[in-house]
Amino acid sequence: MAEKESPLQSNDLKALFSFYSNYLYNRISTLFPVSINYTNSLLSKVAKIYGYAGGSRRKTCLPLPLPSAAAAALPDRSSGVITEAHRIFHVLEDLIEHTLQNLRSIQKNLGFWQSKAGRSDIQKAYFMICERGPYAFMNGSVQLIRDCLGDGSGMQSLYSSASSHISERINVLTSLRYLLATFLAEVYTEVDRSGEDLVNDLEKTLPSLLVSINDIFLKLEASIGQFHANCQSGSSVDGSLFLPLMFTKLPAVNQEGSQWTDCETRDAMNLIYENLHRLNSYLSELVLKHSKPKKVTLYWMRYSCGALGISFCSMWILRHSKLMGSSDIDNWIREAKDSTISFWKDHVEQPILSIRNELFETFRKRQKGVMEREEVQLTADSLHRMLLAFSEQTVGKKFPENASDQEMLEIVMTRYEKELMHPIQGLVGGELVRSLLIQVQKLKLDIEEAMLELDQILRANEINFAILAALPAFFLSLVLAMLDSRAEGKGRVARIQRRLLLVEIERAIVNLQRCEAQGLEKDAKCMYGLVLYFLDSLHSAVERHAQDTGEWICLRQDIVDLAKPGQTESKHSIALRMERVYDCLLPSSRRQ
Repeated sequence: MAEKESPLQSNDLKALFSFYSNYLYNRISTLFPVSINYTNSLLSKVAKIYGYAGGSRRKTCLPLPLPSAAAAALPDRSSGVITEAHRIFHVLEDLIEHTLQNLRSIQKNLGFWQSKAGRSDIQKAYFMICERGPYAFMNGSVQLIRDCLGDGSGMQSLYSSASSHISERINVLTSLRYLLATFLAEVYTEVDRSGEDLVNDLEKTLPSLLVSINDIFLKLEASIGQFHANCQSGSSVDGSLFLPLMFTKLPAVNQEGSQWTDCETRDAMNLIYENLHRLNSYLSELVLKHSKPKKVTLYWMRYSCGALGISFCSMWILRHSKLMGSSDIDNWIREAKDSTISFWKDHVEQPILSIRNELFETFRKRQKGVMEREEVQLTADSLHRMLLAFSEQTVGKKFPENASDQEMLEIVMTRYEKELMHPIQGLVGGELVRSLLIQVQKLKLDIEEAMLELDQILRANEINFAILAALPAFFLSLVLAMLDSRAEGKGRVARIQRRLLLVEIERAIVNLQRCEAQGLEKDAKCMYGLVLYFLDSLHSAVERHAQDTGEWICLRQDIVDLAKPGQTESKHSIALRMERVYDCLLPSSRRQ
């Protein structure tokens, strides 16, 4: 009976531990929202190791430097069958992932302060007073007025204070980025050095790897302690902002042995998570004190004016609403609805119907036009026969059938002028009446031709008139298309950001080569860490687009090759090839 009840008791203990760990995690998160939100707590990490809770991961992360076949054969953390020894790979993934997240936070804030440092003194002063919140606005304005009324150096003091404020944060964040990038490079290099052995003989290699990672933590602690001492001795940065960081050392028991027990391995991995949590907490508090202002703080004046405007608009709307016994809003809505319907009918529906009718009635109108041209031709033939008979009788000779109407019309006009000299005689026995009838026929022909041309012009412009009537709707559609093109422009912005990441990778590789050539080992590690950081950002930014274009397998392999330690000479050529070959990294103007 005891053997049958032990699994149930074990499950009850697991459930009880999971319940209280989650409860304690929630309580701590309410007390320290900043640090807890910035990174996962130690309790959740320990729970992951023991299998009590599963954690959500970032969509992509720079893969571990392991052999490709071995990395593909590793068990996934979502599967239920994972040995304690294989959990080291998930521990390493979490270690690299959280280090990259810290670097991302530092880089984001550092970029903001560097952009502020490149601005003019007036812009820096405006930032110090107007973009740091209402409290800073009041204090800055009072101090500025006080300095101006005192010794007259108010603006110069403000310029100096702004430059000092910005440079202080740049120095702190740059130093933190240097230390963290070096830490990332050392961890990644150590994993790469032990990668083959980890896959082939995990039990034997695991103790030395855990000891090496613990030594890297201790080395980082020494670097942060030196940085802390420099900040305390310096005058630009307040040393009280920095908290002492103490990592837990790996117990000395059995470090030299070739085999560790499962308990010792579990304790060592717990120790890595504990040190990682302390590092995250330390960086979260330090970066928070030197972070860029929040968006609501930067634009608090605009938001305040917007809030006032919305308040006035709300009061105005309330005054004209049914709540105050007014029907103005209902009348305005009705008028807007009627105007919209009228606009739709006059400038969209009717012009489109007119164009449609014009296009579908083309053949019918063309048949009508053919009949009208035949009538004009009959009138022209009748005039030609009249001119031909009059000319032959007047001149007394035979004219050809294709004789020119103009030539014969000149004969008619000559005879008409001669008959006008004796109008009575011309009316009784002359050709005056006949020449007048010929001119009436010519006038009829001219009128019919003019009417035919006018009708053709009007028919040709019917579609133009309909298009002119639809111009307001066309301009409205154009505005909507411009707004839609802005949404499409987000893809272009993302492409530019990916190319800028590639530029940062090339620049970091060049600096890495220079540091290695000059024998600057620490600076070379920092540059290699920055290469890994930018490669991780590119890995995350380009994966989805590269999968759509079918380039992801080759591009991912190039990213992995760039991330491998050593072989610095070939890295620059790989980066140039990536910029030139892959469609997801090409500029928009060069796309086919």
